[in-house]
Amino acid sequence: MQGNAGRQFMRATAYGYPDDPREPSDQEKGLPQPPLQLDWDESAPAIELPPPAEITVPSTDLRTIIEQRRSVRTYADTPLTLNELAWLLWATQGVQEVGPGRTLRTVPSGGARHPFETVLSVNRVEGVPPGLWRYVAIGHKLVAWDLSTPDIADTITRHCMGQRFVSESAVMFIWICVPYRSVWRYQDRAYRGMHVDVGHVCQNLYLAAEGIGCGCCAIMAYGDPQMNGLVGLDGEEQFVIYVATVGKKKGDGPTAPPASS
Repeated sequence: MQGNAGRQFMRATAYGYPDDPREPSDQEKGLPQPPLQLDWDESAPAIELPPPAEITVPSTDLRTIIEQRRSVRTYADTPLTLNELAWLLWATQGVQEVGPGRTLRTVPSGGARHPFETVLSVNRVEGVPPGLWRYVAIGHKLVAWDLSTPDIADTITRHCMGQRFVSESAVMFIWICVPYRSVWRYQDRAYRGMHVDVGHVCQNLYLAAEGIGCGCCAIMAYGDPQMNGLVGLDGEEQFVIYVATVGKKKGDGPTAPPASS
């Protein structure tokens, strides 16, 4: 039956039914919580980003930004600056405070679990070689993930159903989900929250991009095993949950149809 899997998911993760089968969560069992951030190769090339307090962006009215926001699939050849990239990363996953067992960030997340890591496919960013980079949020820096795979932007384009604007963007944001960060507390209900939370993240990207003269386009049309394989994920303990492209706007180029924005 069409849509049956979706209905099963909603019912299986629901609260309040008489037959609610929930058992104590791993947190309630006293099991240790997962790390707030994945480890990284400290010997890999790294780029320190401008500190958040020193990032400068144009002063723009929030209402104007919200009203002008559209999904943009046409980009200029102009590269992003490192300052602009730092702003987009800070706006989407910036860590404002690290406390016992949690981080407070620039986006909301149920229980402050923040189950995401950000990988960037860089095409045109000043001072950042093309390839895959990881944003280390606690530390606010970029660490090289894969700088050796040839034509990686074209490979990602194929994995995104051949949408050419992927390779024409300045940078693609690839959000990795580490579900156990949330499951540890919320069990299967966490899977609902992950998809809500990544929407908060992507909306911040849209608004932050609009404020610096960039366009953004979120993408759900990608091959899951292909994208997971590209960044070395098993698809269960870690998986790609959402992707979005960003680039400088090209004049008054076309935007995505309003119905799909």
